[in-house]
Amino acid sequence: RVEMTTVPSSRGSSLLGIGTQTLQPLASLGRQLPLSLGSHSNSLPQDICCMAADGRLVFAAYGNVFSAFARNKEVVHTFKGHKAEIHLLQPFGDHVISVDTDSVLIIWHIYSEEEYLQLPFDKSVFKISAILHPSTYLNKILLGSEQGSLQLWNVKSNKLLYTFAGWKVGVTALQQAPAVDVVAVGLMSGQVIIHNIKFDETLMKFRQDWGPITSISFRTDGHPVMAAGSPCGHIGLWDLEDKKLINQMRNAHSTAIAGLTFLHREPLLVTNGADNALRIWIFDGPAGEGRASEFLLCQDGTLQSFSTVHEKFNKSLGHGLINKKRVKRKGLQNTMSVRLPPVTEFAAEEARESDWDGIVACHQGKLSCSTWNYQRSTIGAHFLRPAGLKTDSTTATAVDITSCGNFAVIGLSSGAVDVYNMQSGIHRGSFGRDQAHKGSVRGVAVDGLNQLTITAGSEGVLKFWNFKNKVLIHSVSLDSSPNLMLLHRDSGILGLALDDFSISVLDIETRKIVREFSGHQGQINDMTFSPDGRWLISASMDCSIRTWDLPSGCLIDSFLLDSAPLNVTMSPTGDFLATSHVDHLGVYLWSNISLYSVVSLRPLPTDYVPSVVMLPGTCQTQDVELSEETVEPSEEMIEYDSPEQLNEQLVTLSLLPESRWKNLLNLDVIKKKNKPKEPPKVPKSAPFFIPTIPGLVPRYAAPEQNNDPQQSKVVNLGILAQKSDFCLKLEEGLVNNKYEAAVNLLKELGPSGIETELRSLSPDCGGSVGIMKSFLKMIGTMLDRKRDFELAQAYLALFLKVSLRCETALHKSDRTMKTHNRGEGDVRL
Repeated sequence: RVEMTTVPSSRGSSLLGIGTQTLQPLASLGRQLPLSLGSHSNSLPQDICCMAADGRLVFAAYGNVFSAFARNKEVVHTFKGHKAEIHLLQPFGDHVISVDTDSVLIIWHIYSEEEYLQLPFDKSVFKISAILHPSTYLNKILLGSEQGSLQLWNVKSNKLLYTFAGWKVGVTALQQAPAVDVVAVGLMSGQVIIHNIKFDETLMKFRQDWGPITSISFRTDGHPVMAAGSPCGHIGLWDLEDKKLINQMRNAHSTAIAGLTFLHREPLLVTNGADNALRIWIFDGPAGEGRASEFLLCQDGTLQSFSTVHEKFNKSLGHGLINKKRVKRKGLQNTMSVRLPPVTEFAAEEARESDWDGIVACHQGKLSCSTWNYQRSTIGAHFLRPAGLKTDSTTATAVDITSCGNFAVIGLSSGAVDVYNMQSGIHRGSFGRDQAHKGSVRGVAVDGLNQLTITAGSEGVLKFWNFKNKVLIHSVSLDSSPNLMLLHRDSGILGLALDDFSISVLDIETRKIVREFSGHQGQINDMTFSPDGRWLISASMDCSIRTWDLPSGCLIDSFLLDSAPLNVTMSPTGDFLATSHVDHLGVYLWSNISLYSVVSLRPLPTDYVPSVVMLPGTCQTQDVELSEETVEPSEEMIEYDSPEQLNEQLVTLSLLPESRWKNLLNLDVIKKKNKPKEPPKVPKSAPFFIPTIPGLVPRYAAPEQNNDPQQSKVVNLGILAQKSDFCLKLEEGLVNNKYEAAVNLLKELGPSGIETELRSLSPDCGGSVGIMKSFLKMIGTMLDRKRDFELAQAYLALFLKVSLRCETALHKSDRTMKTHNRGEGDVRL
């Protein structure tokens, strides 16, 4: 049973909430169909047994405790005091009323969480089965009992105001009618009594032949209609003006109606039942009948997808029907008999899902495989089955879709393997003459290039086929019969789980077994590869999940669960592992801890005993403050300090950013590109009288230019320049032969700073020949130690470039001085 309640909203719409272990307000229903997830609450420790809501909080009971949710998410109040299980809740202003199965009624103050009043009742005389706060009745509540009588209480004065004799049949439901002083009473006999509690008069009676009344609701959009639920899944619609049954909604649910409610001022009826289904019915027909407009939370046999980001992205592809045309032609209301059995295996490919169906599914005990369309969230147009095969004993056991999305490969229990076109559903051939295997097909797979098809048979043979011409290429005999097969298309690695509880890994290129793993003590139910193909994760009936490292061939992780895992798969990004378990309805997500912290993936010893891990959940746990003494370091992590030099025969890089050293030789080009444009020069002012050259023809005299190099005002201050810290460290290196400090100084500088330091080594800029020799010794030391290899190469290249440029400038200056002083007999060497 799924509990349901309607949460009032301040925006004029309503929020629908369903409760299992978490509270889920599904949608804001203001003419918005279909439903979409509005929010999801935190989880409670136990399953929710009843719910109620007011304009501020949502109350949910679990066991003998109930809690109040704020903003449909977090628990803000918890009320403890009952000794038996709570089965009724009723908000009452700033108070809330709770009733347990021992007929103990407690009124709580919401914000202080204290008991305001407690009323114990004798179960043999008056066992409370329903509760209602009548409209406009201040401080009064109406209680219904299994004995059939009703009582009206004033909870402020703690007085019994009136006792209604009843109808000698147990009360199952109480509902306020749109009219004041009038309530609807549902009875165990199937009667609905419209009663005026002010005058204790029965206004009208209705009777259903479907058993006790489970719930009642009234339309508030101007139509005098009442809906009543029944244990067999039927809903009766009654006209209150004509006092007659106007419609029957038979098989609204396959099991008992657990709850129904008309949305405020909307022609919408929301129902839920024990079949774990939630349905919305819209009343837009001429006869007042309702038609289903949305289905959620359907039972087994559906194909659904769950988002790891947010539940509003979840999709349900619905039920598949064996013969949809027959259902439409005969107008069947109960489609349970013609629905497809549960899905046992399916394959999906998104390459052409926008053009045609991209999912193929095998069903339990069925020969036909159904196709599904994920984008349209519906079952597809084709049922894939071999023509002419009418035996009921043959079933589809394995399925795969090619990476291009055009073909589906289906293996049968008879040993046949067929190929179908996904667009048209036409049969495109079979592998082998009569059948591909002598036994049942346990697995089929197609490589990423549509060249190879791999099939595994229960007789213990693995076969490789040419996908195009269906010719057998190679076969491999296995030590045991295969249980399931999985192919990682990107790496070409094939995993085989055998019936002897071992795992074999093959390379489809060489068609040889490259790894063998053993250790499971039960049947292997499922396997999955990590996205990069390095890990193989297996789930077994021995309640263990193991992670195998393929490059090293070792077991690197193993843990036990309290319930055997049935399926396991990994997300495309490798951050989540999804599992399903025996006797558990949920899909459980596990985080990949290697993405968030450093994990030592060392091989586990042969005598390793895995620890039992509880299944993950969303229940809030109490914060436990751990002292420093209780926190023990993990023994699994090995503290490893990398040496400065791993191997004397190898070189070590500095790991500095490339911007620090890669562009040292191109600094002149970079500076030239980054040099700003020169501002326009102001022209020289012309003299008032322009000088002329004396002669017969007057000519203007050109201005005199001073080209005498000896009169240059630029003074070489290299001798007066102060030595930098880098030069001082190089001088110290000449004495002690230690250059680590000088190298560290260069590592902290940028390209321009490094160039400046190397230019300052020359004698003309304040350096000396000894300092230049010390720099070369520093480079030699770096190369001898084979550390900071890329820095040594870059620094040496820049030093040679700068030194060569300085030497060229020096020779040019010498030749100029020699030519200038040759007439005086002064030769400068």
